Amino acid sequence: MKTLHPVARLADLREDRGTKVEIEDSEILLLRVGDEVRAFQAQCPHAGAPLADGAVCQGRLVCPWHKASFAIDDGSLCEPPALDALQRYPVEVRDGEVRVGTEPLPPQTPEVQHGDRLFVIVGAGAAGTAAAAALREFGFGGRLLLIGREPGEPYDRTALSKFVLQGDQAPEEAPPLREPDFFRQQRIERLHAEVVRLDAQARQLELGNGQTLTYDGCVLATGGTPKPLAVPGADLEGIHLLRTRADAAAILTDLPDVGRVVIVGASFIGLEAASALRQQGLAVDVVAPASLPFVKQMGETLGQHFKTLHEANGVTFHAPSEVVGFEGDDQVRQVRLKDGTRLPADLVLIGTGIAPATGFIANLPLADDDSVPVDAQLKAAEGLYAAGDLATFPFAGQPTRIEHWRLAQQHGRLAARNLLGHAEGYEDVPFFWTLHHGKRYEYLGHPRQWDDMHLDGSLGDQTFVSLLLAEDQVVGVVACQRERATAILAQRLRQPLGRAEALDIVQAN
Repeated sequence: MKTLHPVARLADLREDRGTKVEIEDSEILLLRVGDEVRAFQAQCPHAGAPLADGAVCQGRLVCPWHKASFAIDDGSLCEPPALDALQRYPVEVRDGEVRVGTEPLPPQTPEVQHGDRLFVIVGAGAAGTAAAAALREFGFGGRLLLIGREPGEPYDRTALSKFVLQGDQAPEEAPPLREPDFFRQQRIERLHAEVVRLDAQARQLELGNGQTLTYDGCVLATGGTPKPLAVPGADLEGIHLLRTRADAAAILTDLPDVGRVVIVGASFIGLEAASALRQQGLAVDVVAPASLPFVKQMGETLGQHFKTLHEANGVTFHAPSEVVGFEGDDQVRQVRLKDGTRLPADLVLIGTGIAPATGFIANLPLADDDSVPVDAQLKAAEGLYAAGDLATFPFAGQPTRIEHWRLAQQHGRLAARNLLGHAEGYEDVPFFWTLHHGKRYEYLGHPRQWDDMHLDGSLGDQTFVSLLLAEDQVVGVVACQRERATAILAQRLRQPLGRAEALDIVQAN
């Protein structure tokens, strides 16, 4: 029998969070479940977050950073952005003493459904990669093809506006969603190609090279494309969109050593870019149609907080205002506003949102915004599912489209489950995080309206949890530097949550 090392007393372990122990060169997380203990890897397999800083809630261990969750019984993956289960270790409790081994237990393997079916995933971003990984995780043994327009392996696009533009990472260093070996080991065929037509009735795909594929099942996960600004001068050099590594590389190439950048749009990506480019030492102007950012998502108090934070770090807002043209010879030199103001510009970044990338879809009715309407199981047609930015799905009783990176991954996993014969709906909590001038903000839920806000903490100190409330029920959460509290709320909000219970959670964490 492998050696088990005494590491703790059962009575000293809490049940609401994990306890990290170190044995030789191994870091292991202990989770107490009544009189039993589970032992798992101590870092989240997604980005290495310390799981001891997370929380245990409703049978799940929730990562503090990005809210991946795992079953406390066996470490199996419940929710992304992690795409792997937790590594398990042998553990026993004897006479109140917890003993752990450092040799990992073998991973759990699914029962494989063999066959000759072809499943195709169109789009190799967050939703597509999650769907491909989940299909193998859930036991699909047929042929699996992942088609993407960008060369190379799928990567984390959120790093582009957060870390690449501020110079912390090169574009090619944006973290891969999966290492290349994963696709080979899991027999996932990667195809760098563009789908130019999808016939939902015939279940056929036509590629740009003329090749036609007939699929048994398909997940649409092409996301969205940035919206350009249709004004005079929009074709000048130095005007950029940001969606891909190539876009980020082009922006970095054009960045002056000293100069001014104009960002059109106060979206989350736009203001993350503003923060990143201030870090590079550039002057930054933001032009936006609303006087405050994020009011629709968070309300005026928090919108003012973000505007004040950016202004304190040197960002200049021109809002409410509108860009009506760009001026220059071959290179953009000025941005003309509706009131006649001309802003000097050495580079312009357009951050006015995305449009669903669905122009290749035939024989399938689209919504008014060109997204793909799906049912509660994300089904768009027989054998066809849609996930992520391009899908309008039922949420809280209304057709909804949410452009969150983690939700795209949740959708991808759900589409994979249902493609294999399940009939499950989306029951999780939308979540994203955003980085502004060194502060990490988290957003839970997707509230359409609320009648009250309760603030725990201080906006000035940038350590707070803000509860957005509708009839005293929590419908959304905005937080800064309160990661354990949001880890619990990310799970607890799967059911109705009142103000009093939410405040107990927040104040205890």
